[in-house]
Amino acid sequence: MQMLGSRAGGTWILFMLAASAWPAAAAARAADLPEQVRCESQDARRVHCPIDTSRGVVLSRQLSQNACIREADWGVDSRGVWVARGCRAEFRAVPADLSGARHVVRCESRRARVESCPVILRGAPVRLLRELALAPCRRGESWEVGRNEIRVSRGCKGEFEIGDPETGFPPGPRLLECASRDHRRRSCGTTVEREVVLVRQLSSAACVEGVSWGWDAERVWVDEGCRAEFAVE
Repeated sequence: MQMLGSRAGGTWILFMLAASAWPAAAAARAADLPEQVRCESQDARRVHCPIDTSRGVVLSRQLSQNACIREADWGVDSRGVWVARGCRAEFRAVPADLSGARHVVRCESRRARVESCPVILRGAPVRLLRELALAPCRRGESWEVGRNEIRVSRGCKGEFEIGDPETGFPPGPRLLECASRDHRRRSCGTTVEREVVLVRQLSSAACVEGVSWGWDAERVWVDEGCRAEFAVE
């Protein structure tokens, strides 16, 4: 019994050390990646372009006549952005003054299965930064927090922010892009605690609050072709 306890304790120590080293390793990888990139899908093929995604990525300028809608025509992974279906655009990393020193964990439910993403919380708060797929991420339904884990299900794929146990989340807004495709209404999941402000309209269609865009505590929504960047607090 003593040996088993010692072995379990050693395993926990290794897990703690690995988890504490993760942010430094991620920062080192991010330092080698560009802050802005032009990424082009030729002949509707999928193309991957390296860029720093540690603070999030936004589409800064669309170059193609084909639509560039997040998670349909372009998306983000740990090493960069991908484009497909003829989307051509310029992308940039979210500036540090809009992201702050954030601890972000990516957690994905594949094939609608329940997935557990281990993270050391020690009572720290967790909130959804952004959805990474069309399946909605709703707390208590498709994502929840355990003792030292985030659990996702029902196809929820998202980036989750871990706050500080004492001081909570870093102050300031987070950038979120949300786009209405084919003039249809779309919801972009995020945790809203104070307000949402439109920062930059990206579409030719007007973005009018209460008409073609709005928000509630769990999402920003857009409609009637509105595509824009929003500052979420």
